[in-house]
Amino acid sequence: MLQLQVINSPFNQEQTELLNSLLPTLTESQKIWLSGYLSASTTTVATAKLPNLTTEITEQKAAKPITKDITILFGSQTGNAQNLAKNHGNRLKENGFNVTVQSMSDFKPNNLKKIQNLLIIVSTHGEGDPPDTAIAFHEFLHGKRAPKLEGFQYSVLALGDSSYEFFCETGKQFDKRLEELGGTRLYPRVDCDLDYDEPANEWFEGVISGLNLQSESTVTNTVNTTPTSVQDSGYSRTNPYYAEVLDVINLNGRGSNKETFHVELSLEDSGISYEPGDSLGIFPNNDPELVDLLIKELGFSPTESVTINKQGEVLAFREALLTYYEITVLTKPLLQKFSAITANKSLAELLGKGNEEKLKDYMNGRDLLDLIREFGPLDTNAQTFVSLLRKLPTRLYSIASSYKANPDEAHLTIGAVRYHANGRDRNGVCSVQIAERIQPGDKLPIYIQNNENFKLPKNPETPIIMVGPGTGVAPFRSFMQEREEIGAQGKSWLFFGDQHFVTDFLYQTEWQNWLKDGVLTKLNIAFSRDKAEKVYVQHRMLEHSKKLFEWLEDGAVLYICGDEKHMAHDVHQTLLAIIQKEGQMSIEKAEEYVAAMIQDKRYQRDVY
Repeated sequence: MLQLQVINSPFNQEQTELLNSLLPTLTESQKIWLSGYLSASTTTVATAKLPNLTTEITEQKAAKPITKDITILFGSQTGNAQNLAKNHGNRLKENGFNVTVQSMSDFKPNNLKKIQNLLIIVSTHGEGDPPDTAIAFHEFLHGKRAPKLEGFQYSVLALGDSSYEFFCETGKQFDKRLEELGGTRLYPRVDCDLDYDEPANEWFEGVISGLNLQSESTVTNTVNTTPTSVQDSGYSRTNPYYAEVLDVINLNGRGSNKETFHVELSLEDSGISYEPGDSLGIFPNNDPELVDLLIKELGFSPTESVTINKQGEVLAFREALLTYYEITVLTKPLLQKFSAITANKSLAELLGKGNEEKLKDYMNGRDLLDLIREFGPLDTNAQTFVSLLRKLPTRLYSIASSYKANPDEAHLTIGAVRYHANGRDRNGVCSVQIAERIQPGDKLPIYIQNNENFKLPKNPETPIIMVGPGTGVAPFRSFMQEREEIGAQGKSWLFFGDQHFVTDFLYQTEWQNWLKDGVLTKLNIAFSRDKAEKVYVQHRMLEHSKKLFEWLEDGAVLYICGDEKHMAHDVHQTLLAIIQKEGQMSIEKAEEYVAAMIQDKRYQRDVY
């Protein structure tokens, strides 16, 4: 802790002692408030000493009056950015600001010129793309119709995943473009990795400090920076609920190449509820065998104590690797950190200019154990080693049940991830924990992730089309349970696919019963390995293109859930082809048709 000294400060001995006793007791919010207060006081004194300010300057200040109106726009795919926007909006209201929180998809771009203070909270989707709800606003801002933004202040909070090449790319693009249009940063952009709670809070405190330097309001002490779940249970990402596992059932038949588990969790007495379309986050543990191999390779003591966070929490080294740190994914930032603590020059060469593709190939399918074995030994200790790692991220799964149909329970559909790469068998962190190390009666730390961007239509008579191969069918099971429970009369159509009809038709009996009872109107299935020619859900869509377009013309909402890189991309292209063919449109008109569907929330995707 730095200490003020009489010799290097303008304070006398008594003042110095008072300040040294006070400063260590202040919270970050109190320090920010004090800084703003002193700055404002200094400005007042300085102005009083300058009575001959020119009329021009006075008129300029009058032309740009200080406003307490703030707009927060969010672009969200899974709900993280939206929940942060709502939470920060509430905190700003508590501090006396007039706040508008709005999805980018609902914002009228022409209103941008009317805004003086704008906060953007946006995630990056896929390989550097904006989330679906941000596409239209992103295109407007980067187009010719974007206005000049004089007297405009903004700040960007970007959410992303550093294991992707284009980390926080959408946030970076918004930040750069707003500056190009004449905006002034209220606070510098902050880029958040998967564990976004602390940096998001620091960004907020920086923003509110900047706002209060320009106004007469004061900052109230605020806590709880993490958005709560859809319910007011008190449980959240930073305060998970330990849910008892009621059942774990393998849905695949004997002889299947896959392991897909139906998991039932108890929420009894938790106060937690959820809606169809929401996700459930699990805090997983790493594989003990992998942790032990890593410790053996490093040569550190498994019982050595290490500090794991800013709060000073301490764990044994093995426990920290098991429960707190990510060890199965390599990222470029991680490799750059490790190159500084190894004498092996090969890693620095791999990170060198011109080796981008080679680096990407190396990181694909390898983990921390590979890195240590290939580029060790490391010149470091256990504490420094863990300080280089990022926190083990939660795993989000679409909830496969309706709360109305299953009170105090949440069901999940989890496919076990196993593959062989670079001479070793690899396992998915959470999925194989569920498959191998979780039994009924065990407890899992969980929270609910509300997702307003993947919801049933408010009108139960609205027709819906669901495309969900493999585990992507999970949220549609919740949709059907919900619509059955409320007696919805709207038509429903499911496209489901997997490898084999006999072994991989997930929830087959339930779908057939819903079809028989009329809860499900149409069902089309595609099993890619049952015939010589592979057939996927998009092929079934093309076979029924006329009827599908009729449903769209009747106002149907189209939902896609599952793999983004291949399935969701192929289904999207198929949708454009169907609209182009059946609507007799050009590709440009078909794209406008789909854009309008997105704007009207009639095209919703939960892809990963």
